[in-house]
Amino acid sequence: MLGKNIKASRRAIFRNIALFFAILGPGLITGSVDNDAGGITTYSVAGALYGYNLIWTLIPAFIVLIVVQEMNARMGVVTGKGLADLIRENSGLKITFFIFLGLIIADIGNSTTEFAGIAGSMEVLGISKYISVPLAGVAVWLLVVKGNYKIAERVFIVFSLALFMYIISALMGKPNWSEIGNAIISPKANMDAGYFGIVIGVIGTTIAPWMLFYMQSSVIEKGLQKESYKFILLDILIGCLATVVVAFFIIVACASTLYPQGVIINEAKDAALALKPLAGNLAAVVFSFGLFIASIFSATILPIAAAFYICEAFGFEAGIDKKWKEAPEFYTLYTGMLVISMLIILIPDAPLIKITLISQILNGMFLPVVLVSIMIIVNKKKVMGEYTNKFYNNLIGWSTVIILIALTVVYFGMMFFMK
Repeated sequence: MLGKNIKASRRAIFRNIALFFAILGPGLITGSVDNDAGGITTYSVAGALYGYNLIWTLIPAFIVLIVVQEMNARMGVVTGKGLADLIRENSGLKITFFIFLGLIIADIGNSTTEFAGIAGSMEVLGISKYISVPLAGVAVWLLVVKGNYKIAERVFIVFSLALFMYIISALMGKPNWSEIGNAIISPKANMDAGYFGIVIGVIGTTIAPWMLFYMQSSVIEKGLQKESYKFILLDILIGCLATVVVAFFIIVACASTLYPQGVIINEAKDAALALKPLAGNLAAVVFSFGLFIASIFSATILPIAAAFYICEAFGFEAGIDKKWKEAPEFYTLYTGMLVISMLIILIPDAPLIKITLISQILNGMFLPVVLVSIMIIVNKKKVMGEYTNKFYNNLIGWSTVIILIALTVVYFGMMFFMK
């Protein structure tokens, strides 16, 4: 009898493990995409300018990421609808149109930033952007248009795991672990505009409007159900941990090497170049490779998310499991975003810093709008039934909204004041 119980217990464990790996994907991929070219730049600047003193910001960023992604996933499995569809149903077509008009403009800027990361990382290795950008664009396009969701998701998971290359890059910089511990336990705040701006940037770069739509759409595209919710939650937790771990080691890599030398960087490739004389050529190559993987990963995901939520909002078929003739609007939008982003990067002396800044400002403008929409929808019983937010969900969720709105207002105030 005891033997049978042990065998049954083992079968249940193996069945749960198999089920988890079948579900694994949306949370891990969405969390990993946070560490895109813009995120890597932000973390690199944080480490280069302030050393280990901004590592503490990853703790609230981690909490925000879990809260928002959990609500996204719950809405997806309960309603079977994407976030764009729910916003249109609950806010009306006019409001939806203006929200998504702003989001698509911001996402073109975000996608352009990803191709800037591809160009920069390859330039560190001596490859011209006129070669790397078109080749990367074609590869990304073929993966999405000619592949299917299962193939694409497996590639994305490999990309997610490749981001852990930054651990190697950080360890090569020989970090001071006691200083890191002290910086986390008792951080030293610099009460200046630059420090506060980087705090906003580090917290804000972990969550972008397009990411919210992608998370929910990927849950639906994978066909996940309420019965799998505990495994979905575990997937989200792993994805959020991966995001914060990678961000931690990017900050550490730059804080250990660039900060003591007073090296100033404007974009992620500057960090890789600066690492060469300080931590060795291999550290620079590893950092560049991580930037390339992150950029090409995000250059794939971001246009998918944008095309998906635009089509969903206005009633067109969408999804990478569909053929071109089944979802022509989806694939046309996706292809259009890729082409526009690549062409901008290939313009000689394109103002990449301005493009990045404008796209991040637009993200800041629309993020609170999208979050408020999520909080309203997830609390509607006619939409969510018994799966509406509990008290603690609302406490954390609305606190997140208020803090993000306050940070956005302060950010714009700083921008105006600095002018």
